[in-house]
Amino acid sequence: MRGELREDQWRERAEQHAARVDALTADHRRRRAAGERHPVEDFLFTYYNLKPAQLRRWHPGAGTVLLGDGANEFLEQRFYTEADGGVALDRAAFLEARRVVDFVERLLGGVASRPAHLGCFGLHEWAMVYRTSEVRHGQVPLRLGHEGTDRVVESHRVQCSHFDAFRFFTEEARPRNTLQPTRDRQVELDQPGCLHANMDLYKWAYKLLPAVPSELVVDCFELSREIRTLDMRASPYDLREWGYEPVRIETAEGKADYMEYQRDFAERGGVLRARLLDAIAVLRG
Repeated sequence: MRGELREDQWRERAEQHAARVDALTADHRRRRAAGERHPVEDFLFTYYNLKPAQLRRWHPGAGTVLLGDGANEFLEQRFYTEADGGVALDRAAFLEARRVVDFVERLLGGVASRPAHLGCFGLHEWAMVYRTSEVRHGQVPLRLGHEGTDRVVESHRVQCSHFDAFRFFTEEARPRNTLQPTRDRQVELDQPGCLHANMDLYKWAYKLLPAVPSELVVDCFELSREIRTLDMRASPYDLREWGYEPVRIETAEGKADYMEYQRDFAERGGVLRARLLDAIAVLRG
């Protein structure tokens, strides 16, 4: 058990959490109301499909008993039950219903056991538009044009290990990758230097709700948003009109900058990965 929270304690945490999420999602909610699109941040709400209202809802995580009459509000939500004079997560019911816990635990544990491999330079985004006139962000031009983009792919070693990036490669780009990732090999191939493996910590965190503390989910969201920004700054797209200066991975200086960001994200992702594994351990009791 993580312990007990008096009603004044858990209400304060819930209010602080809601205010934090409101600030983080304000621009997205404004754009959505106006029907505006954003080539960088929309990804956090489309590819990752947790809605701002769901992110805003606070959960204490497994092993915490909420005290006070107000805690009965949680009984209206799935997986909560009366426990030890208060309300807590029904861990057995959650584990029975959410078999994804086993996969997430194996994946995070596998990634945590490996060294970080740097030097992919974000070429997955370039491989997604290699030798095609179709691009994923039609409202944004390619910084080097189609021919220049193709030359960058052809002059580099493409070594993407993450299936959910590789699956968007063009047919012409796939044979150029040093690996051929599949969903079945994800636990084997994901590694802590991969931007997408660290970005996906947010996905695994929210898939474990309400068994993990909501504060941890938002910590993962914030890291994911930073990584997404680098991902697109290092991409072939020209986002300067949107306020993003490119990380020119086709140059030696750009490669060095990319690797420095990548190393930082690997370290920070490692901390969050450990916290998620700890949360799973508490869930299992």
